[in-house]
Amino acid sequence: MDMTRLIVVRHGETDWNAAARIQGHEDIGLNARGLQQAQRVVEALAEEPLAAIYSSDLQRAHHTALPLAQRLGLPVRLEPALRERHFGVLQGQTFEEVAQRDPEQARRWRQRDPLWQPDGGESLVALRERVVQALFAVARSHVGEQVLLVTHGGVLDAWHRAGTGLDTQAPRTWTTSNAAIHRFLWTPDALTLLSWGDERHLLEASLDERTG
Repeated sequence: MDMTRLIVVRHGETDWNAAARIQGHEDIGLNARGLQQAQRVVEALAEEPLAAIYSSDLQRAHHTALPLAQRLGLPVRLEPALRERHFGVLQGQTFEEVAQRDPEQARRWRQRDPLWQPDGGESLVALRERVVQALFAVARSHVGEQVLLVTHGGVLDAWHRAGTGLDTQAPRTWTTSNAAIHRFLWTPDALTLLSWGDERHLLEASLDERTG
């Protein structure tokens, strides 16, 4: 049977993540912890047989993918379709700031209105269509192989729903932590979630200097 194994990682932490600030398409770099998390991804995945590494073209994703790509001698294939949801005029704000300035926008966002889009931004329906198409395109190009994709929290949320059959408006009961590892299986008929949220490589002890 035709199938592709997909390993998916969210980018490492940024200062905007730490401040709960909306990034969207803003090109925010990794902070010191995010750079350290990228190295832990190398430790976790260096022995995986990877045919290719794909990444969003935003630097927080690219720079998470790069250390592993360098270890394995693979290029990072930058793909704009793997970008985070575009939040338009809301980018740079926190949810609390949005709620204070425009409670109606905040309500529609909180309730996961599938057709709501911020001014200049993207709806959940549009996001899901974009990123699922992108994932399937990568999978079809690597039948019989395993590939890595480094992307963003909103993209992961859409893929989780596609891989479990959940509706766009269903409440989220899972996390999308920075640098966590997730696995999917693609076949021409379906996308199946195999495992979610592996953070063993990110335990605090593993982020300290090792002395022995």
